[in-house]
Amino acid sequence: MRANTQWYVVTGGPSSGKTTTVNILKERGYKTTIEHARHYIDTKRVTGKTTDEIRANQVAFQQGVLDMQIREEKALSRDEVVFLDRAVPDALAYYRFQSLPEDEKLQNALRSASYKKVFILDPLPLAPDYARTEDETAQKRLHELLTEVYESLGFPVVHVSVLPPKERVDFILKNL
Repeated sequence: MRANTQWYVVTGGPSSGKTTTVNILKERGYKTTIEHARHYIDTKRVTGKTTDEIRANQVAFQQGVLDMQIREEKALSRDEVVFLDRAVPDALAYYRFQSLPEDEKLQNALRSASYKKVFILDPLPLAPDYARTEDETAQKRLHELLTEVYESLGFPVVHVSVLPPKERVDFILKNL
């Protein structure tokens, strides 16, 4: 059963401006979360692994990111307004993108996931970096999968078109 929350998800495919948007929300005084895929990569890189080595085992990578996301969401107050830089259902989109089996941990996390609204950011021009390795085809497919996943789970979805970052934030705040 899903409990009501005051949580808003900011999501989208790679290079859609999620973290920039969430950082502006944080600057404006809102509670926010970090993106766990990048954080997971960062924690493994300090042990000497390369991004390619970390991503080579997609099952371990996706489960590691999911574990971090689950821990973060369990620690949040359901009564506090929070903007999440991705959320548990993002894992389902990535599992499907990688053709990974949907395990029990993911299914349990999805059953208890609850968000007031989901803002899906339209993609920006792709800007690969050490953690973002997807190409434009993958970017487009992940954007489609994220939309399909959140809509199929019944969460209210608002699409955010390409705008300057502060205008995107203004749009989000007007559509809470």
